[in-house]
Amino acid sequence: MHRCPSVRKDLYAVALAVALFATAVVLGHVLQERDGTLRLGWPPLYANWLPHVGPGTPAALAVAALVIAYGPAVARRLGPRALAWASFGASLAWVLSLALVDGWHRGVAARLTTKYEYLRSVPEVTDVGHTLREFTGRILMDSPDNWPAHVAGHPPGALLTFVWLDRIGLSGGAWAGVFCVVAASSAAAAAVVTVRALAGADLARRAAPFLVLAPAAVWLGTSADGYFTGVSAWAVALLALAATGRARRPWLAALGSGLLFGWTLYLSYGLTLMALIGVAVLVAARTARPLPWVLLGVAPVVAAFTLAGFWWLEGYLTLHERYYQGAAGVRPYAYYVWGNLAAQVVSVGVAGVAGVRRAAARARRPSPLVLLVAGAVLAMAVADLSGMSKAETERIWLPFALWVLPAAALLPRACHRWWLGAQAAVALAVNHLLLTGW
Repeated sequence: MHRCPSVRKDLYAVALAVALFATAVVLGHVLQERDGTLRLGWPPLYANWLPHVGPGTPAALAVAALVIAYGPAVARRLGPRALAWASFGASLAWVLSLALVDGWHRGVAARLTTKYEYLRSVPEVTDVGHTLREFTGRILMDSPDNWPAHVAGHPPGALLTFVWLDRIGLSGGAWAGVFCVVAASSAAAAAVVTVRALAGADLARRAAPFLVLAPAAVWLGTSADGYFTGVSAWAVALLALAATGRARRPWLAALGSGLLFGWTLYLSYGLTLMALIGVAVLVAARTARPLPWVLLGVAPVVAAFTLAGFWWLEGYLTLHERYYQGAAGVRPYAYYVWGNLAAQVVSVGVAGVAGVRRAAARARRPSPLVLLVAGAVLAMAVADLSGMSKAETERIWLPFALWVLPAAALLPRACHRWWLGAQAAVALAVNHLLLTGW
C-alpha cells in the first residue's frame, strides 16, 4: 500500500478490528472448552475448523482476480443500469462460487434441508390459513409439534416463501438454494442503486466492486438470510428512488418500498430495525414525502397476516420465550455483546472497517453516504444490545452489514485494488478454512 495516500489511520482501525476478532477467537475457544456455554464450534463464528477446497475454488479465485484487476475501471465506464446489472452478475458469480467451495450438495442443495430449516416443515403446510392460525401455538419448545429452530425463530413469511416455491414446482433443497443465492446477489445491485440515488454516480461506481467482493458472500450463499437481505435491500433502494425523485413515479416506488418493508417484517422479527436504515435514507434525502405511501404499502401486508390469524407482536413475544429455552438461555451476554461485533469484522471485511473509520471521521458534517452507513451501524448496535442476537450474527445481520460495505467508497481510489484484495482474502480464507453452519 506504499502508493496509497493517508491510510495510516485506516490501518490502525483495521489492526484494532483484527485484534478484537483474534481476542474473540482465543477467549471464545477457552470459554467453549471450559464450560461449553458458547455453543459454537469455532467462536465467534457458527462454524467448524475444516480446511478444504472444492469445485468452487478455481471459480472463486478467478472471480476475485477479475474484480480486483478490472472491477474499479469497468465500474467507472458503465452507465447506471449497466452498473446495477453488472454488480448483480458479478455478485452472483462470487456468492455461488464461494458456496460451491463446499460442493454442490453440501454448499447449495442440502444447506436448507437440515433438521433446523424451513424445508422440513413445507410438507406440513396443506392449508395456509390453518398454518397461520396455529403458527404461534407451535413456537415454544414444549408445544406439541413445535416448529424447527428456524421456522419457530421467524414469522411465517419465511416458511410460506418455500411453500410457494414448492407449489409452483420448484421443490427441494436445490431450487431453494438457488432461489436464495439469486435473491441475495441482487442486494449488491440494490445497494448500487441506493448509493447512486443518495450520493451520486461517482460514489456508486466506487462502491460497486466492494459490494460485489464482500466477505459477507460466504453467508449470503446459501442462507435464507441472504433472501431476506435481497428483499430488504430493494425496499431501501425503492425508498431512495422515491425520496430523491429519481423514480418516474415516486409515489409508486414508495408504495413498492412499503410492500417490501411489510414483507420484510414477516420474514424476520429482527428486521424491524431496517426502519433505522429507512429513516437514514429519508434524512439523507432531506424529505419525508414518501412516508405516507410507504406506510400505505406496509398496511395491506400487516392486515393480510393479521386477518388470516397471525398477530406479529404475539409471535415475537412467544419467540422471546422460545429463544431463551434454547442455546440463548446459556450463551453468555457478556461475551456475545462484543463477540457479535467481532464476527462482523469478517463479514464486512477490513475495507468495511476502514470505510467506517472514514465515515466516522466525517460525522460532524455527514454526507448522505455517511448517514446511510450510520443507519446500518445503529441497527447493529440496537440488535447487539437487545440480547436477542447471541451468536450467528455473521448470518443474521447480513441485511445490516450490506449497508456498511458502501463506506469503502470513501477510501482513496488509488488504494481500491489493495482493499479489494484484502476483502477477497478474508472471504477465501474463511470459506476454505472453516465449514460454516446453516
